[in-house]
Amino acid sequence: MASGSPDRAAAGPDRSERVAVIDIGSNSIRLVVYDGLKRSPLPVFNEKVLCGLGRGVEKTGRLNPAGVTQALQNLRRFEQLARGMRVGRLDVIATAAVRDAEDGADFVTAVRDTTGLAVRVISGEEEARTAAMGVLSGTPGADGLVGDLGGGSLELVSLDHGVIGRQVTLPLGPLRLMEASGGRSNGLTRTIDQHFARLDWLEAVRGRPFHPVGGSWRALAKLHMEQTGHPLHIIHHYCVPGDEAREFAALLARQSKSSLEKMTSGSRRRIDTLPYAALVLERLLRAVGPSQVVFSAYGLREGHLYGLLPPDLQQQDPLLTASADWSQRFGRFGDAALLVSWTGGLFAGEDQPAQRLRHAACLLSDLGWAEHPDYRADHAFLRILRFPFPGIDHGERAFLALAVYARYAGTLDGATVAGARALVSEAQAMKAHVLGLALRLAHTLTGGAAALLQQTSLRLDEEKLVLTLPEDAGVLDGDVVQRRLDSLARLLNRTGAIAA
Repeated sequence: MASGSPDRAAAGPDRSERVAVIDIGSNSIRLVVYDGLKRSPLPVFNEKVLCGLGRGVEKTGRLNPAGVTQALQNLRRFEQLARGMRVGRLDVIATAAVRDAEDGADFVTAVRDTTGLAVRVISGEEEARTAAMGVLSGTPGADGLVGDLGGGSLELVSLDHGVIGRQVTLPLGPLRLMEASGGRSNGLTRTIDQHFARLDWLEAVRGRPFHPVGGSWRALAKLHMEQTGHPLHIIHHYCVPGDEAREFAALLARQSKSSLEKMTSGSRRRIDTLPYAALVLERLLRAVGPSQVVFSAYGLREGHLYGLLPPDLQQQDPLLTASADWSQRFGRFGDAALLVSWTGGLFAGEDQPAQRLRHAACLLSDLGWAEHPDYRADHAFLRILRFPFPGIDHGERAFLALAVYARYAGTLDGATVAGARALVSEAQAMKAHVLGLALRLAHTLTGGAAALLQQTSLRLDEEKLVLTLPEDAGVLDGDVVQRRLDSLARLLNRTGAIAA
């Protein structure tokens, strides 16, 4: 197992073997093992320990002794776990606490002597850029401002439709602020504002989206979901209007520890620092006035892996790559490109983003085949709705789940899909239903062997939905096919017809 070996990196890793990243932050250390070095890597193991290495650095200049002990114990565990999982490449990255502490180098040496792991301490600028790359890996073409809040620092990076611009690291992590203020956040507003006021380039991102990264801000997003009753508890691409996010952050910044404990059902270990994280967010949102706040589940670790990819893989569509990977793992056979072409006639005038979603739905349309027939629709729906797909927002995620639900169930009724339907417009729900029934017909017609679709076509005219079969139509025709065709035709206010 390589531990960030330069020789191994230069040689190029085997993209099919597992890779892992250990992120040593000011508040936590985390091991994430991924299924390979590819465009949309899937985490197969994820464990975090809140060591609080950075507690006390602001006052003493040294790492928290108890945190160092806990970190070394858990890093030994992480190294053994990675070895047991046959990880081919393990990279260890340390950020603000180790970077700023006067005994940071001693800690790096202790890690090497205790575990054999080579720790790479990255600069604030590299941390900022890597976090921005993580956001871009999960949201290609992201625009506006990225903010990565760790325990000891805040990294800000401007984005111009996917192009990384200005970047800075600021000493505004919640652990640092809590120590500097003596546990009282009242006097911090001016200090925070002064840091932002020095950044004249922030004016260029005013009114554009803001992309928060980091555990404290993700905890804030979870709280907002709970308070508003959002139907989908997935952080990635959770969107909140800028003004609403600022008001919510201001509310949290004023709360006591006991009040916050009553508000959340999540982890209590971030309660102490949450008001400080909320205060930084509120002051930053006040300074840049974003149109919306778009939370990202992708950050430093994902950005690190993304940076290891060659440019051609970086340019791949993460949603389609992840969907194709799922199709290969769980599908039976067939070519999704044939399904995309076959269903295309039902969606005249479709733009590229809509075609992309339809392509993903085609790739995912056979993943429920191994489930019990009575539960295929529900299981496929929930797996897609909750799977950590990159490159889509919550409405697009709901669209895919609804389309595949209709592919198995034939309807979009019932409590199972009610929450997802609330995330899409009626027009989008209708399109998902049409696409789902078209996929249902295609899989019924061919038994899932999509190659057989090349002998058929589906055409929509003013009065009829026409399914054209080969001359020996009896080979593919049947009562079930006719019923599926009729169901789709009725939804389209047409009459179903089979032609040879």
